[in-house]
Amino acid sequence: MTCTISSFFVTLTVFLLWRVSEIAEACSCSPVHPQQAFCNADVVIRAKVVAVQEVVSGNDIYGNPIKRIQYDIKQIKMFKGPAHDIEAIFTAPSSAVCGVTLEANGKKEYLIAGRPEADGKMHVTLCDLIMPWDTMSSTQKRGLSQRYDMGCDCKITRCPVLPCSISAPEECLWTDWVTEKKIFGRQANHYSCIKRADGSCSWYRGMAPPKKEFMETEDP
Repeated sequence: MTCTISSFFVTLTVFLLWRVSEIAEACSCSPVHPQQAFCNADVVIRAKVVAVQEVVSGNDIYGNPIKRIQYDIKQIKMFKGPAHDIEAIFTAPSSAVCGVTLEANGKKEYLIAGRPEADGKMHVTLCDLIMPWDTMSSTQKRGLSQRYDMGCDCKITRCPVLPCSISAPEECLWTDWVTEKKIFGRQANHYSCIKRADGSCSWYRGMAPPKKEFMETEDP
């Protein structure tokens, strides 16, 4: 009886340790404003996924195969990145390790941000900016080519709970979560953080280029 009980607790301990390890390895990402994600990324493209397959990219230190998901894509436009087109995107095999799932029907368009790999490849994770193109606001789409880059020297500071404030003039305070209880609210969908002539940063909303008065003194 004692032996059986001891065996049970050994099994339970092993199971709990495995669960703790599994939870510790789960993917966790802090919310990031689309502009900040654009500025942090090395590559930002608009693309369709035309095929998907699981591939092996070498072995780990224990000799186990390192599996990744390869998405073959058709690049529509590059907003940021190398001179050559991206032809394939790689990601981890499951969301538990930050893997990304994309529809590979050749129809759905995505905005995809990540880091480059050799020979027309890039790697993406759940922490990168990946959005269906048709869900993006017109301001976000315009920001990719005309707004976001103007604020990459700025810092967008997320406000998780009130009260909150900026600590430097080069910051824009992102308050969507506390004002609307969602990450992608008005500021994420319709505003860009723009650097002014005096070096300070401020939110700007609008389709037209920022006015000279805004760049110098005007508040949005």
